[in-house]
Amino acid sequence: MNNKLKQGFTLMELLVVISIIAILVTIGLTSFSTAQKKARDSKRKSDIKEVQNSLEQYYSVCGSQYPVPTDFYAQGIVCSLPSLAIMPTVPTDPRGTPPYYCPTPAATNCTSTGYQICASLESETPAAFCVSNQQ
Repeated sequence: MNNKLKQGFTLMELLVVISIIAILVTIGLTSFSTAQKKARDSKRKSDIKEVQNSLEQYYSVCGSQYPVPTDFYAQGIVCSLPSLAIMPTVPTDPRGTPPYYCPTPAATNCTSTGYQICASLESETPAAFCVSNQQ
């Protein structure tokens, strides 16, 4: 009599295990992606608040007016009289695009008398986070 025990897994058992692993990986990647989006949104909000604080400091030090942005403060926020670099390097969006912006029409939203600066968010509704002048 041949009483050898069969060892190993059946094809069905292997497919079930592979399916379970695939489902767990998918759930993990989705959670990780959501966490990344929330982290980038948090960074955007922090950056916009930093720019707002710098603009308010500029207003109080540099003659009660705000700097008019060119290419969203690409040269930084610098006061010429007195010579003072308030924010020499303005932060950029964590993904690089879209940048922080003055809503259209920019001519009325970012002037020497006031500003409104926004960032596009990935994981929140509404999708734009904006700050404006405090003076």
